[in-house]
Amino acid sequence: MEKILDSLLSLSTENEIVEFKEAKNQYSKDKLGQYFSALSNEANLADKGKAWLVFGVKDNKTVVGTDITDKQLNEFKTEIVQHTSPRSSFINVHKVEKDGKTILMLEIPPAPQGQPLSWKGHCYGRDGESLGALLSDEYDRIKAQNISKDWSAETIESASISDLSEEAIAQARIQYKSKKPSLVNEIDEWTNDVFLNKAKITIQGKITNTAILLLGKPESEHFINPATSQITWILKDGDNLEKDYEHFTCPLLLNVDKIYNKIRNLKYRYIKDGTLFPEEVDQYDPYIIREALNNCIAHQDYTLGSKIVVVENENASLTFANAGSFIPQSVEKVIKADAPEPHYRNKFLTDAMVNLNMIDTIGSGIKRMFTIQRNKYFPLPDYNLAQNKVQVKIIGKVLDPNYARKLAQIPDLSLEEIILLDKVVKNNELTDIEIKTLKAKKLIEGRKPNFHISSKVASATNQKEDYINLKGLDNDYIQKIITDYLERFGSAMRSDLENVLMNKLSEGLDDSQKINKIKNNLQSLRNKGIIEVKGKIWKMSK
Repeated sequence: MEKILDSLLSLSTENEIVEFKEAKNQYSKDKLGQYFSALSNEANLADKGKAWLVFGVKDNKTVVGTDITDKQLNEFKTEIVQHTSPRSSFINVHKVEKDGKTILMLEIPPAPQGQPLSWKGHCYGRDGESLGALLSDEYDRIKAQNISKDWSAETIESASISDLSEEAIAQARIQYKSKKPSLVNEIDEWTNDVFLNKAKITIQGKITNTAILLLGKPESEHFINPATSQITWILKDGDNLEKDYEHFTCPLLLNVDKIYNKIRNLKYRYIKDGTLFPEEVDQYDPYIIREALNNCIAHQDYTLGSKIVVVENENASLTFANAGSFIPQSVEKVIKADAPEPHYRNKFLTDAMVNLNMIDTIGSGIKRMFTIQRNKYFPLPDYNLAQNKVQVKIIGKVLDPNYARKLAQIPDLSLEEIILLDKVVKNNELTDIEIKTLKAKKLIEGRKPNFHISSKVASATNQKEDYINLKGLDNDYIQKIITDYLERFGSAMRSDLENVLMNKLSEGLDDSQKINKIKNNLQSLRNKGIIEVKGKIWKMSK
């Protein structure tokens, strides 16, 4: 390890797979995670077996040593495992003595083939010595590593057409006719062998994994083992306790309707602005259920052996989850592009599902889901792309009778900007680009990570009280409260002033941040010579 360290120190500059940090006695866990993601992705792209993050060395290669403890290292490892997707960790952490000083060499694995490694949902990369978002072409290069191998197109030599459901084949013919109306008469003349080839479900008469998934008899599922066709529907009550469940397997072409019929799609009534007549809508638009469920089937990573899960909660929410990373870089990118994704994990399967009228590949499905929810004044779909899975939550009711409805009335506010404001309201993390976008249009205020809606949005949505609660008091007003208190009562300990001010500060701050704000304002008044402190007692200056 000493020789490896010397070789790293001999580099003329840091590069995409080597990073030096002084880290004298501590280091930010979040920044560590960003570098882990970046170095892991760059090691993949460079076809290297590892990357290095070295603690105890300055950028200019000066060895200063580090006092980071084993306890801190264990905390680092826990954070990395919890917040990387797909889950990862250090290959090893090496302690090396150099010039009488302790150096920590964190050995980082390359991102898995075909799966860019993210930290808290964001993929990072390097451009020389600079840390930033993984470039789009680099992201696509990693994603394309597994595209050449399409699990859904693999054939099963031991399977035959007798392993497919006759009922499912008959339904497949009906769906294919609706997709190809000009061939209706011709399709009726085709044998099942010819039809399955034409519909791109089999390959030259050979049964594919796709054929088993969509049309296979339930007992034929073993042909795709260790993959599974299973979809589990779970019903939970208001306390999130399981009340009912059912497992569904192939043929999925038939069973998606059975799953749909399990979901209790009740009517929801609410009154729109400007009328006394109630609006009555389905809690869940049928298109959204169809799109979310079929997307799970189409984009599941079957090589992971996981099942698809649909959770229905009596509190009016549906959650759909499938295994595998989200191939586009982000949901926002899909909505902005509004075009087909150039790469699909299961291209043969998606082509077959298009031919059977289960999905389309024009790229507008997710955007339409957002638009449907927006037009009903329901919360927008909430995507979670962590831990190597895709999870989308659909809420079937109005959470805030005023917010979403009036938000849509702000002039020139795009769907993309509404989605970002929806993230602010949900306290979801924003990227630097998203922050810049919202601040440029003066839609948010505050400092990272404590953002809140701006006065512009608050005024348009009649949320002035919420705005004041989130923004909190200006420093001038805080200092006036402090001086008024000291003039009235003569003196105070800091704890007295904290008791007065804590509930007046922004609800977007936690307690430690509020205490720091009070401390900073006291110091500001002291520096101006307005107040003074003796021991622990604050008084007005004489």
